[in-house]
Amino acid sequence: MPFRAGRKDATESDSEVPSGRLPDATQGADHLRWVFTTKMGLNDQEIVALSGAHALGRAHKNRSGFEGPWTTTPLVFGNTFFTTLFAHKWVEKPGSKPLQYEDEETKQLMMLPTDLVLLSDPEFKKHAERYAKYKDTFFQEFTDAYTKLTELGCTHLKAVEWV
Repeated sequence: MPFRAGRKDATESDSEVPSGRLPDATQGADHLRWVFTTKMGLNDQEIVALSGAHALGRAHKNRSGFEGPWTTTPLVFGNTFFTTLFAHKWVEKPGSKPLQYEDEETKQLMMLPTDLVLLSDPEFKKHAERYAKYKDTFFQEFTDAYTKLTELGCTHLKAVEWV
């Protein structure tokens, strides 16, 4: 994946994401579009592609208010976020504040309200379905969206290829 450092909106002294930069995970499709389209110039397909980063890692209560992994393979980047999203029935996790969802069967996996928007919003869903079915398409479109996101406002950057 190519990477070019140098976003103009960050300085070395920045240690936390500014308020309003990331979406509020308790919100819906309109909020996702407002954050990523209005503020960052990304389209629906790019929003869904970037959501696939939830294949990695887990949410931590002390950092985000949410707890748990999205997939059973949180150390492997792939389209498992999307396959997991479609493979399970998601129910409200009892007592969760803020609201989050868990898979009904094992109660070991979690989804955020903004994740489930990828199932309910028709425009988001068509991209999520493609990514669940076609891993190579997801990889390419994630790469393109991630590159666009990391280079917002940058000009004259030299690409560094990470291997």
